[in-house]
Parts: sequence; C-alpha cells; structure tokens
Amino acid sequence: MEELFANPLWPITIILMGACIGSFLNVVIYRVPLGMGVSNPKRSFCPHCKKEIPWYRNLPCLTWLLQRGKCAECGSPIAFRYFFVELLTALLFYVAWYWLPVPFPAGFFIMALCVLLVVISFIDAEHMIIPVNWTYAGMLIGVVGAVVAPALMDPGAFASGERVAEMPSWWGGGQALMGIAVGWGVLAAVVILGKVCFGERKMKFAEAERWYLREPENDEEQLRFVVGEEHIDWGDLFYRKNDRIEIDGHGVLMDGERTKATSIVIRADRVELDGVSHKIEKLKSLEGKADLVRIPREAMGGGDPPLMGMIGAFVGWQGVIFTLFASCIYALVAAVLGRVGFGRPLPFGPFLALGGLTWVLGGWKVWEMYFAWVETVG
Repeated sequence: MEELFANPLWPITIILMGACIGSFLNVVIYRVPLGMGVSNPKRSFCPHCKKEIPWYRNLPCLTWLLQRGKCAECGSPIAFRYFFVELLTALLFYVAWYWLPVPFPAGFFIMALCVLLVVISFIDAEHMIIPVNWTYAGMLIGVVGAVVAPALMDPGAFASGERVAEMPSWWGGGQALMGIAVGWGVLAAVVILGKVCFGERKMKFAEAERWYLREPENDEEQLRFVVGEEHIDWGDLFYRKNDRIEIDGHGVLMDGERTKATSIVIRADRVELDGVSHKIEKLKSLEGKADLVRIPREAMGGGDPPLMGMIGAFVGWQGVIFTLFASCIYALVAAVLGRVGFGRPLPFGPFLALGGLTWVLGGWKVWEMYFAWVETVG
C-alpha cells in the first residue's frame, strides 16, 4: 500500500480533488442556510445576477483569479471566500494525504473531517448557525472511522506504525464514543450554566430610543431587530421556543398605525400587543420607542455542543480536552484583534474546528510532551 501512494502523481491528484470538492462546498455553504437544495438548481449561479455559470467558467481557484474576483456576466464582485474555501480544502486534503501511508485508511477519514469542519465553520461564521444534522452525520462517520482505523484515536501512530497492530477495533470505537460524550457533555453544561448566568440582556435608555424590525434586503440576510445602533439577526435572538424580546416604551406603530401600547413582547413567530397575538409574517412594519429592552442571550449557541461531540468522534476524549483549550485561546486572540466587546456575538464553531484540526495536524505532540514533562517532574 505504501508503494502505491509513493507515486508522485498522487499529491497532484489529491490537491485537484480537494479543490473540486471545495468548489462544491461553496455551493453547500451558500445554499444550506437559505433552505435551498444543493442539487437544485443543478448548476452554480452568480449570487447577484442569478445567471448560471458554465463549466468552463467554474474551474476551482483559477476562475476567481482569472476573472479578478468578478462575475463574467454582470461584473459584480464575487466574495474572496469562494477562492479561499477551494484553496483551503485542497491544502487540507494534501495534508490528510500526507498521513495516508501510516496507517492507510486514517487519512480518508481526516479528509471527511476536514470537509465537515469547512462547511460548518463558514456557515457559522456567516450566519451564526451550525447545521446540526451535519454534526450527527459526522459523529457516525467518526465512529466508523475509529473502528476501521483505530489509530485515529492515537495520533502517535501517524508518526510510527509500530502501535497500529495493538489497537483493536472495539477500542477505537469505544474511544470515539467517549469523545462524543465528553465533548458534547462539557459544552452542553456550558450552555446550561451560561443561560443561568447570562440569560437576559437589559438595555436601558436615558432618552427613548427608536426600535424597529428590518426586513431582509437580499436572500442572504435575516429579519433583524434594530434598536439604536444595534442590528441583531433574528437567528441570534431566538434559540428556544420560550425566548422573547420585551420592550417597555411608547409610540408603538403596527403597519403604520399608532397603538396605545406601552409594552410589547416579540417572539420568533409572533408579536403580543395589548393581549392580542399577531403573526410576524403577516406584519408589514413594526416600530416604536423604547425606555427598556430585554433581549434573550446565550453564553454559547445550541449547535456548539453537538459540533464538539462530532470532533470528539474523530479525536477521542484527550483530543476533546486539547480542542477546548486551543479553541478558547484562538477565540480570545480573535476577539482582541477584532476588538469584539463583551456581550457581542462571536461564532465559536470556527474556533472549535480550528482547535480540532490543530490536534489532528500535530497538536497531539504538545499533549504528549506535556505529560512526558509531568512524569519527569513527578
């Protein structure tokens, strides 16, 4: 098997395959949050003019560079994200291929993990949403991978094949299940604790502040709650059925008509005003002035625990602990560099993904060095 993958054409093949898959992932990243099917329409299209892109203008990485990041039909800018996802997936596939010879099957499952993390990370970064169904599928793939290639649960085996034969399939599957339990359980506890400590945000105004609901201006936007300088996406406000926005104030206008209400409750799908419920989807406009606004908030989104569980299925419980610490450091650095203030939303999924990839691509060495040092000191 090692002789087969020693062929110099393999790296080129793997890189091209990664770039092509990255092109498909761009379709998934764009369409899934909008509720569109990845195969309908069948061909890719410009997100601005909606014209289909022929195959000769849909070459991974090259098309974006040759067209200078613009649509060939309407000239509108095409986000750098499309080029970056294709290049990133190609590079990740090459790194995964690098590990294929020792042992053979593990690299393919690392590729699968890379695909899942790229899709989930970019969707979470753009929409603050984690497609939970993908994490469930990832858990299944991770457990199967741990059974087929138990060395996934012992990254040291990538550096030396001596221990591969010592790892039975049942051990690999057990480690993967433990990784799911630890990863999901720890972050689920954080979500529950965060709800208790940070479950509500109060905004008091010395002078009445205007608020209103802003309709989406394109297919990529959500309905937004706007108060003062804050624009908050609908998906960032309502995580559970009982979440609601409470507003105390005056001058409430519903569909342009003034009401006598001094308080209003807004839920994900309806508005409660003077004891009467109104469907959000039937309203043309809603606005008013607020003295006090209570907004639901989370310390962490509900999709992060299953995402951590999915990563745990590929890295085991030790990898979970490393991933959690690494992702927190990455998130802290990003918040400082991006000047993200306390209480402002920051998607955590990309940092969990980065932490998991750090473990798989060599972070486990830090783990082994640390415990070797502990044994020496002890």
